[in-house]
Amino acid sequence: MIGERLKKIEQQIEESCRRVGRDPSEVTLIAVSKTKPVSMMTKAYEAGARQFGENRVQELLEKIPQMPDDTMWHLIGHLQTNKVRQVIGRTRLIHSVDSVRLAREIEKESAKRGLVTEILLEVNVAREESKFGFFLEETEEALREISQLKHVRVCGLMTIAPFTADMEENRPIFRKLNQFFVDMKCKNIDNVNMAVLSMGMTGDFSVAVEEGATMVRIGTGIFSAR
Repeated sequence: MIGERLKKIEQQIEESCRRVGRDPSEVTLIAVSKTKPVSMMTKAYEAGARQFGENRVQELLEKIPQMPDDTMWHLIGHLQTNKVRQVIGRTRLIHSVDSVRLAREIEKESAKRGLVTEILLEVNVAREESKFGFFLEETEEALREISQLKHVRVCGLMTIAPFTADMEENRPIFRKLNQFFVDMKCKNIDNVNMAVLSMGMTGDFSVAVEEGATMVRIGTGIFSAR
């Protein structure tokens, strides 16, 4: 079943790309495996998934040695500064950098290991009080400040849109962030590689892809509800 659901999501991504004239290869599917056992993740892996997203540092660290070496890990949940040292060198991408302070802590721990850590800035486009992230009007200043760090590379932006029964309600949010993403790309800020736009989850990924997402984070659609 997991394999079938994964294939269905991939087909829906392809259909969304076709509707707006995009190449499906531009969109990376992250299988969000938070709270899911390794046995379920293995089934997704066997069906072709290689990139997995985790919310909690402890769960990420427990799962890494249990999965094949070519598994790529994405930290998509809120990262506390006191947990940063545990994840440096373990992730393909940290999606949820929501403050300059957190970026500086990632810089400090990455420098200790002689690594450059790739991150996304989390943007709270909808200005939800329950969500982390920079407000849109704060993001360029933060981007320029973080770009000065030698052991951190900003690779793009991430957002978590509001939960809604109608995915069309989130289209303006995705469109607004994509416009900002393109604007930042055109500014060619040193040490910023605006290549990744991580937006869209199980309930709204089709619209996110139509509005420019290059990564979608799908949990329930692959692994079913908890």
